[in-house]
Amino acid sequence: MQADASKQNLLGLPQPVLETFFADLGEKPFRARQLMQWIHQRGADGFDGMTDISKGLRERLDEVANIALPQVVSEKRSSDGTVKWLFSAGGGQAIETVFIPEPARGTLCISSQVGCALNCAFCATGAQGFNRNLTTDEIVGQVCHANRVLPPRASGDPAVSNVVFMGMGEPLANYRSLIPALEILISDYAYGLSRRRITVSTSGIVPQINRLGDDCNVSLAVSLHAPNDELRCRIVPINRMHPIAELLQACWSYAAKRANRYVTFEYVMLKGVNDSLQHATQLANLLANKPAKINLIPFNPFAGSDFECSAASTIEQFQRRIRELGVIATTRKTRGDDIDAACGQLAGKVSDRIRVRLGDRKRRVAAS
Repeated sequence: MQADASKQNLLGLPQPVLETFFADLGEKPFRARQLMQWIHQRGADGFDGMTDISKGLRERLDEVANIALPQVVSEKRSSDGTVKWLFSAGGGQAIETVFIPEPARGTLCISSQVGCALNCAFCATGAQGFNRNLTTDEIVGQVCHANRVLPPRASGDPAVSNVVFMGMGEPLANYRSLIPALEILISDYAYGLSRRRITVSTSGIVPQINRLGDDCNVSLAVSLHAPNDELRCRIVPINRMHPIAELLQACWSYAAKRANRYVTFEYVMLKGVNDSLQHATQLANLLANKPAKINLIPFNPFAGSDFECSAASTIEQFQRRIRELGVIATTRKTRGDDIDAACGQLAGKVSDRIRVRLGDRKRRVAAS
């Protein structure tokens, strides 16, 4: 459905806000629960079919509200089953969302911003620049669309079992929209996802990591990508604001707020930049005896990038060294690279950019 700016889009309203919305209409709070189930669990895109809601209220809702999902510009399907959608964000802008099917789960990688301002040197999204934050309904709409168009899993459950905020943008830089989106994803009246099945990935905005731990403690992934400040400042410029020691302290505090909770540290493997055995030793020493897991990510090339992916043998040796030093390390399997849907390749369409650069992308990055 095309969004009508004169009406309230109910797609992105969590239960407490919906209860206030219905109270303003003179209705009881339980209407919020009914509506959430119709939208998020039964796939309603209008009010006519909501049979447990009176005709009068349905007509009133039709006057003041709508249920508007983001519009699909294109859909691409990979040979490995990965699906990528390009959604319109208005004004010629677009975002990308990726579904990764696996035998035991279906993971949806969603976007939180149109572009990204953090300018990480190895990321296609950052190369596009930044235009704006997504609204909560635009974030939740990506999940809603995927569950509506994809077949259920063999168990009969919806296609999406896991949601990762690893698409376009820095989720913690869009905190105002992120928190209500998480509340909807967790709600038993919407998607009912476990906190462990929702992962927020951040490049390291420390104050917001601390807030997230109190507001909605879901799984946390941190884009580390370097084991020392000198190198990380060059490839992840936000490190100049929040260096590694400060970032790690926030991570350990976050993990301590939930029992048996690990923080995942993402580490993209860049040939000749951050992939030596010395780097592996430094990385393991940073995280040893802490609630940490390392996810090594083979670099996925994109137009204009100066980087190359580390050789498979180098990644294997790097992983082995980390494990020898007592830290859990896995290597992410590349999925959807034939449709530019792999990690680091999402670019969408970003114009009218507000360029907020935290580093000079064109400066050559050397190993440290």
